[in-house]
Amino acid sequence: CAPPERLHYAELEATSSEMKSFPVGTTVSYVCRPGYMRILGKSSSRTCGLDLQWSPTEQFCTERRCSHPGDLLHGFVNVTDLTFGSKATFFCEQGFRLLGTEEISCVITNGGVGWNRDVPYCEHIQCEPPPDITNGRYTEADAYFYQTTVTYSCDSVPGGQDPFSLVGPATIYCTYNDNLDGVWSGPPPQCKVVKCDNPEVENGRKISGFGPSYIYKDSVTFECDPGYLLVGPQVITCEENNNWSSKPTCEQSVCEAPEITHGVVIPAKSVYEGGESVQIKCNAHCTFPHGAEEMTVTCQGQNTWNSLQNCTCE
Repeated sequence: CAPPERLHYAELEATSSEMKSFPVGTTVSYVCRPGYMRILGKSSSRTCGLDLQWSPTEQFCTERRCSHPGDLLHGFVNVTDLTFGSKATFFCEQGFRLLGTEEISCVITNGGVGWNRDVPYCEHIQCEPPPDITNGRYTEADAYFYQTTVTYSCDSVPGGQDPFSLVGPATIYCTYNDNLDGVWSGPPPQCKVVKCDNPEVENGRKISGFGPSYIYKDSVTFECDPGYLLVGPQVITCEENNNWSSKPTCEQSVCEAPEITHGVVIPAKSVYEGGESVQIKCNAHCTFPHGAEEMTVTCQGQNTWNSLQNCTCE
């Protein structure tokens, strides 16, 4: 027979591998390669037959298997197979980071197979204690793990002194950066004395927010005197820079006389006050688009009339 073929899972044992010729009747024996083990009941020998062919044999070695790496506390393991050469990959739940290698392999070791590295573990992401603030404090805890929140507040002051205002978000929480290091969600707030002056709007008046003094986040609501139109926000707020948010103005609410084609305005004036109504009459044989010969329009202020239309003639 020709030399026996090579098998991917076994090799000839020493005595058989030393043979130079293989007469009819010669028997050779195999041993499993590293990473493989014998299958019970399967022959590992082959014999040279009268037809100068080696006797057929079923596969008699199978891959060795590593033990399952086990569950990962606060994480999970992805392993598709446990045979020699397979890999196991590890992941952690959100808020935890993996300490150790994220992938291990089933390799030959000490005559058998085993994992090439220790199984990693998941560590709870933790932040350093939050920053202290001047004239304030925060809710303390024994440790500050992922999603732990702390709330800041300002110190009280003796009666008669200006109070501290908390400027910025009262609460921050522990999160993590791209390197999975624990970091706080943002900078802490500040405790500041914030005072705004008594706000006034010319030709207008306050309708809410009356007080002897104004501190951070106090608000005031305005309305304009009759004949004036509010331009800008009706409500303003005391901001951290001791100034009010953009104040409104009260502008005189007037309209110029409407220009009407083929019609007249009654009463005829050059300027009309806000809220004042006039009657528009079309000339003879002229009407408005809806067929009427006259209509009433009202000054909305800022030179704007409601429902203003021109007359059309036959």
